Amino acid sequence: MATQADVLRRLIGKGILVAPGVFSPSVAKLAEKAGFRALYFSGAGFSNSLALPDLGITTLSEVAHASRQITSQVSLPLIVDADTGFGEALNVARTVREMMAAGAAAIHIEDQVLPKRCGHLEGKELVDVDEMVKKLISAKEAAGKGLLVIARTDARTVEGLDAAIERAEVYSRAGVDMIFPEALESREEFGEFRKRVRLPLMANMTEFGRTPYMSAKEFEKLGYEVVIFPVTAFRAMMKAVQKTFALLKAEGTQEGMLDSLMPRKEFYELIDYYRYEEQDKKALRAAKLIKKRDR
Repeated sequence: MATQADVLRRLIGKGILVAPGVFSPSVAKLAEKAGFRALYFSGAGFSNSLALPDLGITTLSEVAHASRQITSQVSLPLIVDADTGFGEALNVARTVREMMAAGAAAIHIEDQVLPKRCGHLEGKELVDVDEMVKKLISAKEAAGKGLLVIARTDARTVEGLDAAIERAEVYSRAGVDMIFPEALESREEFGEFRKRVRLPLMANMTEFGRTPYMSAKEFEKLGYEVVIFPVTAFRAMMKAVQKTFALLKAEGTQEGMLDSLMPRKEFYELIDYYRYEEQDKKALRAAKLIKKRDR
């Protein structure tokens, strides 16, 4: 039986794979319904949804539980942001096992020290290359074929483009499946990275960051296999809720905003509500038959 990692492997290299950031099962189901072929569990989106900063504060158990909630509701392969791996090499091996049990298709691990920073902010510090390679080797040994391991490097902002490429080349030799160069600052830099690194590449197209706005087609032309949009949905949701609460506070009614709300029926169809209702009715009918026989 094919695993989600197998599904993801088959998708890589067949046109640009766009993975929108999701942070809850309902949002993941919307992405699936929209026609995406893969999903991205955003560490920033998840921690921010808990009103926490993206500083590596969330734990392995929280991320694994949230990932499992998503994979139980959708059939698409899920790429999970595993921050710095939740510890050292032995911890990383456990992270891999937990994420495989949660149904993830892939994880990425970054080469920052804790407390980690959002990849597009200042103040990042890097671990030694040897320490990162040790983590990646541990991750790959634990993963086998059951999970793709993606190595993220944040070196561009800290040490420059050449250093980021050098790290990527070393990480490639550790046997990882893909490289994720974070916070590149121009189309030319993405192109240079592609020329010098042989493994499949994943790009991050976040908002309000260091990377210029580029389309999925542009990344595809540059030779990238995957592009993530990690917190676009979260930011859109927060803006919509902000506007909704402001209007509700000002007018004391939601009647004027009904056209901007998802109708009950549409949401019920999204979560397959009527199937649950029918299961309940079926169980009730069976219970009544049993009761009738006992008389």
